[in-house]
Amino acid sequence: MPETIFMIHGMWAGGWYWTNYVKFFGDKGYRCIPATLRYHDMDPKSLPDSRLGKTSILDYANDLEGKIRKLDDKPIIMGHSMGGLLTQILASRSLAKTAVIITPASPRGILALKPSVVKSFFGVMIKPGFWKKPMRLSFDASVYSMMHLLPPDVQRAEYNKMVYESGRAASEIGFWLFDPSRATNVDASKVTCPVLVIAGSQDRITPASVVKNVANKYKMVSAYKEYADHAHSIILEPGWQKVAEDIEAWMRKQIKT
Repeated sequence: MPETIFMIHGMWAGGWYWTNYVKFFGDKGYRCIPATLRYHDMDPKSLPDSRLGKTSILDYANDLEGKIRKLDDKPIIMGHSMGGLLTQILASRSLAKTAVIITPASPRGILALKPSVVKSFFGVMIKPGFWKKPMRLSFDASVYSMMHLLPPDVQRAEYNKMVYESGRAASEIGFWLFDPSRATNVDASKVTCPVLVIAGSQDRITPASVVKNVANKYKMVSAYKEYADHAHSIILEPGWQKVAEDIEAWMRKQIKT
């Protein structure tokens, strides 16, 4: 039976974000399941479901847990950006055989609001009540924060696919200190599967210094890899194949042990 990779996208995205990886890992014999988060399966040109704005990161996690528990065996869980944080939460629930977190958002307790992060979200944060409304970055903010290493034509094409995101989920991640529900809390002692943490040195929205702290949180089971020529959209950027090859080699080693 082939190993299953359960893939979790980040903010403003959908299962389509994993197209490169689905083909790459599918060709290697893996069964790939790219999930799409609640309310993200929508026309990017349409208005979002009004309930999206108040959707918690834990709503996403609980939805994904339900899907994973229907699988025949524990999957490799792979997450990008906010999906990387969701992967950490799910791993702490003993749902992952191994976990791969790529340029991940950080859990409660790790300060992530570096200047480049604040600049990335500034246009959102100045809007009244952003923490309870659907939100989306402008094209310029998206390029600055996530897509600056993509060719211009790819930048526009990827932006045109982006949907709205939950203001609540974003605030739970960025302003965890003020979240009474502690939605992004992850008990590191409950993450016992092998974890691979991937960072891009030129990442502005999940800076490598923050991602390294995420790896240190799970230091008993984690491996950390930083790529100097990559940023946040490491799955799409030129040279993504080398990163995927490194991930596959690491996964294969974990499966054999």
